[in-house]
Parts: sequence; structure tokens; C-alpha cells
Amino acid sequence: MEFFCYHRDRPGSLSLRDELVERHWAYMDRYAEEMIARGPTFAGDGETPTGSVHIVDLPDSAAARAFAFDEPTYQAGVYRDVLLRRWRNLLGRTMWDFPGGASEGERYLVLGLGAGRPADADLTALPSRRRDELIAYGPLLSDDGAAWLGTAALLRAPDPDTARTVLTPDRYADIEVHAWTFGGRR
Repeated sequence: MEFFCYHRDRPGSLSLRDELVERHWAYMDRYAEEMIARGPTFAGDGETPTGSVHIVDLPDSAAARAFAFDEPTYQAGVYRDVLLRRWRNLLGRTMWDFPGGASEGERYLVLGLGAGRPADADLTALPSRRRDELIAYGPLLSDDGAAWLGTAALLRAPDPDTARTVLTPDRYADIEVHAWTFGGRR
């Protein structure tokens, strides 16, 4: 089962985050084989971390909760909240398979939060040039996988406004766009 996990930083926790970065990476190293995508999100300055995204393939919801809440920086209080949802990998690849590489262009996390009928589930509706910019893409689902709760995308785009257009605006209660980059040891 695939899961989307977004730990959002607590204001004022940057020094603690920096202090624990090696413990965070060591923890994530244990999940290297299960990782579909990972990386930090940033404030508008492009440098100040605001959160941490991990998309992982784990056996079940209990394993996903353990992954999210046993994470050392979560345990130490770096994060203010965690969004943890079932997810479906519509691209069928990891971020390391993205043909655009790890460093070309600006990268974004786009979260569309909604309820009701699924939106943006058909990738063929996107122009091919937009599909080529997707790093990871899929629906956010309820714990049992039956209810659609939104969509999460990692993509390359020239700016946040362009990144936002990957989702159909009137189908979501809210769309968030966050600067994002490939994660892992530097």
C-alpha cells in the first residue's frame, strides 16, 4: 500500500530540525527500498524549510502510522502536524526515475484537498507536456482506500502559479502549493 506523508514544521523549530538532520536521514535510510519520493518543502525564500514529504510503499496503515509518528524529528517536536493518507502511484515510478533529473528547474508540491467525486484522476486529460513535468502524482485516499480526499503531485514548473494549474481549481476545497526539492542525503 502506498502512503503520502507530509510533516509540517512547527514555527521556530529550524534549529532543532538542523540539529536532528542526521537522525532524520538515518531513520529514512531504513525505508530506502519503500521510498517512492521524498524531500523538504520551503517558504517563499526558497531556503527556509516548512515541511517534509515522504511517499512510501508500506504493508498497511499501522506501518504507515509507525513510519510517520516514530520519525525522530516528529518525536522531538519539529513538526506541528502530519498529513498521512493512502495514496495511489498513478505514474508507477519513483522520483529517481523522473526523466527530468533531480536538479533541472523549479519543483513544487501541489496538494488539492477535497471530498466527493474524484478529480484529476485521468492523467490522459493532461497535455503531454504537463505529464512530462510530473515527478509523482496520485489521489489522496481514506484509510480503507475507498474515498477520494484529494490529489498530491510533485512536479517541475516555472513558478507556483503554473504548478497550481496541474489541478482543476473548482474541484477542490483548497489547493496548496509549496516549493519542494528532491530529498535525501546531500
